Amino acid sequence: MQGKIIKGIAGFYYVDVVESGIFECKAKGVFRKQGRKPLVGDLVDIEVLDESKKTGNIAEIAPRKNELIRPPVANIDVGMAVMAFSSPAPNLNTLDMFLLMAERRNINAAICFNKCDLATDEEIRSIKERYEASGYPVFFISVREKRGIQELKEFLRNKITAFSGPSGVGKSSLSNELLQRSKMETGNLSDKLKRGKNTTRHVELLAMPGGGYIMDTPGFTSLEPEEFEAETLRYYYPEIYEYEGMCRFTGCMHDKEPDCEVHRAVNEGKIPKGRYESYINLYHTLKEKKRR
Repeated sequence: MQGKIIKGIAGFYYVDVVESGIFECKAKGVFRKQGRKPLVGDLVDIEVLDESKKTGNIAEIAPRKNELIRPPVANIDVGMAVMAFSSPAPNLNTLDMFLLMAERRNINAAICFNKCDLATDEEIRSIKERYEASGYPVFFISVREKRGIQELKEFLRNKITAFSGPSGVGKSSLSNELLQRSKMETGNLSDKLKRGKNTTRHVELLAMPGGGYIMDTPGFTSLEPEEFEAETLRYYYPEIYEYEGMCRFTGCMHDKEPDCEVHRAVNEGKIPKGRYESYINLYHTLKEKKRR
């Protein structure tokens, strides 16, 4: 059987096998010898030990498309940055760092702005132009007023999604809405998942009605600027990388070089000015740290 690990704790892995339920499994010793460890989100082959008790062993781990260390999880389809228009006000520098981290980790990023009922049309337009022009899906929702939720559900259907964002933006309320927790009791899941409920916080994938999973963690850790180098920073801004190799000078950093296609794209409005400024500010910060 093949399934997806939706929770791992105390050496036990809970594998969701379509149409067969959740199996409590241990990893075979060969993985330890190979220095490999199953992660939540892994697609795995299992050998069934007891069909009635839903127990088995993990026999093989499929290749991963991405992997995070904090929290330990694999195969994320969407890294969703959740921000709010008010309480707290959005910090676009923080948002840009999140997008950089997702690009570096080969995770498809998307953006969700909650509390859009508190935003002006101009605020929404400004955010939409800045990030949609950079190639990122942007959703404007109001959990309180149930606005934009259905469109977001459709986008996340059959995907593994990890939320990240500052406190107070409504991540928990959004998760409850997507999981329909007011209509679905967690007891509907296998009793096996109650194991370790009061232990150290762990990673768990929670199934959304209609297909897909939400990663139940506070969100994955954003990268610090030190993890990037000034010379390669341009690779992680998709709208800037699009012009790679098109400038007059090979290896153009798109800073003060003449005949730079990125400069031209910014002036023509093809690259959002705010995103270019974000790149330049971080580029000079990294250069200065390297010089020191």
